[in-house]
Amino acid sequence: MTAVPSLPPTGRAKLTDVARLAGVSVGTASKALNGSGSMRPETRQRVLDAVEELDFRPNQQAQSLHTGRSWTVGLMTTDGIGRFSTPVLLGAEDALGAGKISVLLCDTRGDAIREQHHLSNLMGRRVDGIIVTGRRTDPRPPLKGVEPIPTVYALSPSTDPDDISVVSDDRSGAQLAIEHLLATGRTRIAHITGPAHHAAARDRAQHTLELLKQSAMELATGRVHFGEWSEAWGRRAAQAVLRTAPETDAFFCGNDQIARGVADALRENGLDVPGQVAVVGYDNWDVMALASRPPLTTIDTDLSEVGRRAALLLLDAIGSKVAPGLHRVPCRLVVREST
Repeated sequence: MTAVPSLPPTGRAKLTDVARLAGVSVGTASKALNGSGSMRPETRQRVLDAVEELDFRPNQQAQSLHTGRSWTVGLMTTDGIGRFSTPVLLGAEDALGAGKISVLLCDTRGDAIREQHHLSNLMGRRVDGIIVTGRRTDPRPPLKGVEPIPTVYALSPSTDPDDISVVSDDRSGAQLAIEHLLATGRTRIAHITGPAHHAAARDRAQHTLELLKQSAMELATGRVHFGEWSEAWGRRAAQAVLRTAPETDAFFCGNDQIARGVADALRENGLDVPGQVAVVGYDNWDVMALASRPPLTTIDTDLSEVGRRAALLLLDAIGSKVAPGLHRVPCRLVVREST
């Protein structure tokens, strides 16, 4: 980024200063902040970075009168605990906050009546857009009666293909895990995951089966072990795998809680991890992955990037037409001592 331009005597940056620092025209800088027009995400991000670096503070009242916008965005979540939605919301808020857009957080707690109540309030406040997220990757019905307001679904995609949705790419996550295990010489891989009615468990299992088939391999026990998203299930399932297929040399688990339970069961059976058996988790939840013995190699779903991408797409959708569809964010492999 270029050197910070000299500021006016008042010390307050102007839009021209932002444009100069971002290397764009004043009109482009204005569109990036207004969320109007279409431009490359990298261009909009340069403007937002310049806004933050210069501490640019637009006159919101004047802008609202001029543009008819409220400069607020609603963030609606069904995840009261926040285990998965919080990183998404933080990523979105970082991208929106850089553009001086206020955020209204609404927790529906998975209740349809509460969701409609929050939606009515957001529409009454004339928000410029809405980001919807949840605690699972299962597709969800689109919001009702929100057609006039640009809406983006993050983590939990909309069932309507005409909506804009951003999700973590579970296929890339499974591929990273399987390729890593194969690269470390593992050939008898078991897969333990959560409930079969959860999209995350089904999708990761299906990708695992397909990837092993491409390598002319199959699961050590010949099947996927569906169960619960818990350490207790990981321990029980690992014991069952060891009885059925004692030569198993790797476990790819549907989440980090399961993987931690598997690691415990292996240790209780006198098996060295990773010397004899490797373990890979999923989600990169520090509370689980780092506390495991040994710390877990895992797949990071990059939820903050899901939120950031959703926010940038929402900004593009405000005031302009954005092509609908599903946008996938690649996962990352985090290697630790369990492999």
